[in-house]
Amino acid sequence: MHVRAASYALNSLPGYLQKLLPDSAPVQPESLQAVLQEVETKILPGVTHWQSPNYYAYFPSNGSIAGFLGEMLSAGISIVGFSWITSPAATELEMIVLDWLANLLKLPNDFLSKGPGGGAIQGTASEALLVVLLAARDRILREIGKDALGKLVVYGSDQTHSSLQKACQIAGVHPENLRLQRTESCNEYALSPESLGDAISHDIASGLIPFFLCATVGTTSSTAVDPLLALGKITKRNQIWFHVDAAYAGSACICPEYRHHLNGIEEADSFNMNCHKWFLTNFDCSALWIKDRNTLIQSLSTNPEYLKNKASQGRKVIDYKDWQIPLGRRFRSLKLWMVLRLYGVENLQSYIRNHIKLAQQFEDLVAQDIRFEIVATRTFSLVCFRLLPANKNEEYANKLNRDLLDAVNSSGQIFISHTVLSGKYILRFVVGAPLTEERHIVAAWKLFQEASSSLLENS
Repeated sequence: MHVRAASYALNSLPGYLQKLLPDSAPVQPESLQAVLQEVETKILPGVTHWQSPNYYAYFPSNGSIAGFLGEMLSAGISIVGFSWITSPAATELEMIVLDWLANLLKLPNDFLSKGPGGGAIQGTASEALLVVLLAARDRILREIGKDALGKLVVYGSDQTHSSLQKACQIAGVHPENLRLQRTESCNEYALSPESLGDAISHDIASGLIPFFLCATVGTTSSTAVDPLLALGKITKRNQIWFHVDAAYAGSACICPEYRHHLNGIEEADSFNMNCHKWFLTNFDCSALWIKDRNTLIQSLSTNPEYLKNKASQGRKVIDYKDWQIPLGRRFRSLKLWMVLRLYGVENLQSYIRNHIKLAQQFEDLVAQDIRFEIVATRTFSLVCFRLLPANKNEEYANKLNRDLLDAVNSSGQIFISHTVLSGKYILRFVVGAPLTEERHIVAAWKLFQEASSSLLENS
């Protein structure tokens, strides 16, 4: 089956597939050959190839043979492991592999399953954030009364992932009580402890109740790293739940030289990273650790008669249905276990380091061209840059970079994305696809140079 090297679906317009497929399912079975033929001719032309070596857009969604084999075994076994008794191996393997990963990240012992906390695999970082926000909400409302919901305040920065806003909407936190503190380029777009402290003091003086902070290690726009230790001291002093979102950059912290970005994690109540982003584990597999599992269980547990059993009633086991929104859950730990075993820690570290090295090479190429500007410090494998017009006009610069993004993406050779930092339209180039090599980086940069020359000549 031939898959075009292009990284995204160039020729697909909204509604294209509905015109190609019948209005109803077939009454009689069709041949596998006929179905696969339509996959090639009708489905793949509308697929964005996230595994392409020329994919540099959003944070990666890694796939690997090890992850695929684990996914295949999980699908073949086909259990629904919502409680220990429904498939003991599914629950116990999840506890074991998340303890393995916690130890690789050097997380505090409180996050391990042998202590008061533990880990659970969620579908996404958005789900992980939602469940800990619900746990934090219910913990504070048990203390002060449910009528105080309208006074609860949540904190983050203007670089915090938008899933915090959605979680607040679901949890009933009033929109006006979500505080997204402004970040500055002088602080590398990290959340300022002083800004947070001032906001908390102001809210307390106004009769509001601060109860939750989401800090980030590796923000989406620029991979900024919030100062966990300083923020953690503020949350502890004010009895605020402290959640750390390291969905993308958490994977890099298995490398000793990047572990310092988690310094202060001992102050956190919960921590999350996506193994399906940069850890060779096929989507979905989002690891969440929590220091006190009882807070999560109290918030999310249900115990209908038809699910009661001796192991659960005797409190001898973990029932992961009480750690998540849905009841049913897949055997996701199997693929993470296979990735850890079939690659080993040293190979996983080398994999991360290679992507960071390639990103540094791309950054060096950008820096050598005086027509371009590096906009944010590269911390991991994301390069934020932009093309500068000769007239230095910011409005025109933004248009120029929008045109540059459209030009390189419409070529079908690579796929990138953008963001806005301090009012500037920025191009994001993130290295993270399993097959990306130095030659792909060089070719991508050549495409940027050619497209930029054309735009500047015609401006």
